[in-house]
Amino acid sequence: MQPDHIKRLTCHKCLRPQRSCICAWVTPTEHAVEVLILQHPLEVHQAKGSARLLQLSLPHSELVVGEAFAEQTLQALLHTPAARHTILLYPDSPDDKGLNLATPPVLDEALLNEPTQLRLVVLDGTWRKSRKMLYLNPLLQQLPRLPLRNTPASQYLIRKAHGPGQLSTLEATCYALMQLEQSEEKYWPLLAAFNGFVEQQAAYRQRSVDS
Repeated sequence: MQPDHIKRLTCHKCLRPQRSCICAWVTPTEHAVEVLILQHPLEVHQAKGSARLLQLSLPHSELVVGEAFAEQTLQALLHTPAARHTILLYPDSPDDKGLNLATPPVLDEALLNEPTQLRLVVLDGTWRKSRKMLYLNPLLQQLPRLPLRNTPASQYLIRKAHGPGQLSTLEATCYALMQLEQSEEKYWPLLAAFNGFVEQQAAYRQRSVDS
């Protein structure tokens, strides 16, 4: 058994306890589309969350924690530098009508021909949390949305999906980047590393049950 002071030590990179550090799964992956991850505060200390692994693996990504952002702050995050076209990774949903959300603008397919000019915004949270983030931030409602097409089944076996086709933040972002950049092979190593991360977390959980 590890001494208590070892258990409490935190990895300065992944910000997790050293005994459950995920840095071994960080897989640097060059990507053309910038990625902005808006993480719900309740996900920050979620051991099964994939956003930190994603952010550490994508050099042109940023992770910002919050639920309701100040308009000026969010405006700067979404549209700096101004040359980038910002799109939201979010499915069209019939639930939007019940929340009285603004109708998102139609995505101009021509913009997708220049991935280096795109910024992809990803909401990291459960389905309910991400919907609330969208509701509380009207600027997000004004972004054209990118729905995913023909994605494989999720390998995120350590968290319960609340609907068919739901993916982890890391999986959804990788598939979106594949779609936008028309390149699949370079993201397979990161998805393989994610599977290792899932297995690691499942092993931790099993040891906790057995102890």
